[in-house]
Amino acid sequence: MPLDSYVTLGRSGLRVSPFCLGAMTFGEDHGWGATEAESAAMMTEYLDRGGNFIDTANMYTNGHSEKIIGDFFAKKSTRRDRTVIGTKFFCNLHEGDPNGGGAGRKAIVDQCEDSLRRLQTDYIDIYWLHNWDRTVPVEETLRCLDDLVTAGKIRYIGFSDIPAWKAAEAQTIAHFRGWSPVVAMQLEYSLLERTAEGELIPMARECGMGVMPWSPLKSGFLSGKYSRENAGSGSVDTRRTGLVGGPREADYDVIEAVNAVAGDLGVPPATVALAWVRGRPGVASTIIGARRLHQFRENLAALDVTLGQEHVDALDEVSKPALDFPADINRNLAPMLAFAGATVDGVPSEVSPMLASSPVRY
Repeated sequence: MPLDSYVTLGRSGLRVSPFCLGAMTFGEDHGWGATEAESAAMMTEYLDRGGNFIDTANMYTNGHSEKIIGDFFAKKSTRRDRTVIGTKFFCNLHEGDPNGGGAGRKAIVDQCEDSLRRLQTDYIDIYWLHNWDRTVPVEETLRCLDDLVTAGKIRYIGFSDIPAWKAAEAQTIAHFRGWSPVVAMQLEYSLLERTAEGELIPMARECGMGVMPWSPLKSGFLSGKYSRENAGSGSVDTRRTGLVGGPREADYDVIEAVNAVAGDLGVPPATVALAWVRGRPGVASTIIGARRLHQFRENLAALDVTLGQEHVDALDEVSKPALDFPADINRNLAPMLAFAGATVDGVPSEVSPMLASSPVRY
C-alpha cells in the first residue's frame, strides 16, 4: 500500500494517505525535536512519495511546528491545496490568560486565527479539539466550529483524546442540530496501548469517525532501540526519554515478540509495530513522526509489509489488554446469551450452561 493509495476519512468526502505525517517533532524548542531543515526534508520526501496528510497542533514546540509548516508551503504554494493540513486547538500559549486555551468560543476563534497566521494559509482542512474541556458546554464548542466551517476558516472537524461517551454525545448533538459532524478521532493506539479497543474505537466506528492512532510506536518503545538487555543501561537515554520515561517490565514481553516477528520477516521492529496498527479494524490513517529523515523512511517501509496471520495472532495474544467493564461481558457472554450455539456473521457461539441444564421451556 503506497502513500498514494488513499483512504476515506470517516463518514466524509475527504481522502487521505494511510500514513499521516505527524509534526510534533518539528522544531528543537523542547530540546529533542527535528531542525527546520530536517523537518522540511521529511515533508518533501513525504509529498514526493504521494503523501497528502500533515498533522500538527498549536502547542507543538510552542507554535514553531505550525510556523515550520507554514514557511515550507509558502515556498511551495502550488502544493498547499493538494495537501490536507490539520492542526489542533485547546492548549494555552499565553500564561495567565484564562481565555487563551480551552474550547470556549472566544478561545477557539483566537486560536484558529493564530494557527492560520503561523501556517500562512486561508483555511485549515481539519481542526481538532485536542482535549476535553469540562468547563465548556459541548454545544458551544460545536456551534463555534460549525460557524468556522461556514466562514471557510476550517473544512472538517476532528476530536482527539476525548472520552467515548462525550464524543458520542457531541456527535449526536451535531447530527440533531444539523451542524458539521466529527469526521475522525485521534487516540493513542499501539501494541503497548490497546485499551481504546474497549469503547473508543467501537464508538468511532459506530459514529462515523475515522480512527487515527497516534504514538503507534509508544514513544519509541517499539522502535527496536529497547530490550531487556539494555534496560536501565542508559544506552537509549535521550532528553525525550526524561519526559516520557521508559518501558515497564511487562512491556518487554511485547517488545520481544515484535523483535521476534521482525527477525522472521527481516525488517526493523518499527515496521512490524506500524504494520500491525495499520491493519487494525477501524483505523483510517496512522500518524507517524520522526526526528531524523532515516527514521521517517524506516517508518514508511511499513506500508510495504503485510503481516501473516500467525504473526498477527502472536502479537495479539502477547499484547491482549485488560479492558474496562463491560467489555468482557459484551465480547464473551453476550453471544452465548443471544445466539445459543448458532453461528452469526461467521462467529460461532456456545450454548449457555443455564439453557443446557434442562430441556423444559415455559
